[in-house]
Amino acid sequence: MKLLWLSISFLTTLPAPAIEFIPGGLSRASRFFPTVGLILAALLGGAGLISMQLFPPILSAALLIALWVILTGGLHLDGLADCCDGLFVPVARERRLEIMKDPHTGSFAVVGLVIVLLLKTAALTALFETGRWWFALLSAGTISRWLILAAARQPQARTNGMGADFAAGITPHDLIVALILPLFVSVWAGWPGVFSWLPAAAVLWGWSRLAGRRIGGVTGDVYGAVVETAEVAILLTFVAWSRFG
Repeated sequence: MKLLWLSISFLTTLPAPAIEFIPGGLSRASRFFPTVGLILAALLGGAGLISMQLFPPILSAALLIALWVILTGGLHLDGLADCCDGLFVPVARERRLEIMKDPHTGSFAVVGLVIVLLLKTAALTALFETGRWWFALLSAGTISRWLILAAARQPQARTNGMGADFAAGITPHDLIVALILPLFVSVWAGWPGVFSWLPAAAVLWGWSRLAGRRIGGVTGDVYGAVVETAEVAILLTFVAWSRFG
């Protein structure tokens, strides 16, 4: 339970008991990351059921995205912003890493955040109208959190720092254990859930390759970018399936 509470307190703003320091605790807690994604999806699903009774689909979707950001504390959005600023500017590798550590937000970050939030809102609006939004949220929440572990197994750009320390403790066993829940959820969600793994894997590959070429490997910010864009890709998969599946 300590590891579960640790993963909840790290990935969300939900209230959790204070946990004493555990050496390598966050890496060991990573097998619960998809569980945290499931909890977030369940909370968002409950909020969605209420908002849909009060507001039209587009407003319900916007409110749900706002709650999504609040519940995660913008953790992954911050990583996405740093990656947009650092990986898409034409500068040297060392300067890219400096930019990604800089707390200030640049124009690339703003554009990236706006695109992701708009796409999520539009996708949820479409899913509210088709009735597949619940399965989409569950799939996005669990699969994207498992991708954090998969991203951590990629070559690291830095040898120190929180992201590198976290990655050092991730084992193949952690990957397999954490994979059980998102696999179950995606199968339960039907064919769109199963096919969601394809764009999710593409997102992981794309960010890992981009970061590898431009900064020599992944960082903690890349983990956040993977989560946010994988969520978008999974939601869009459900939208496409509802139209053509």
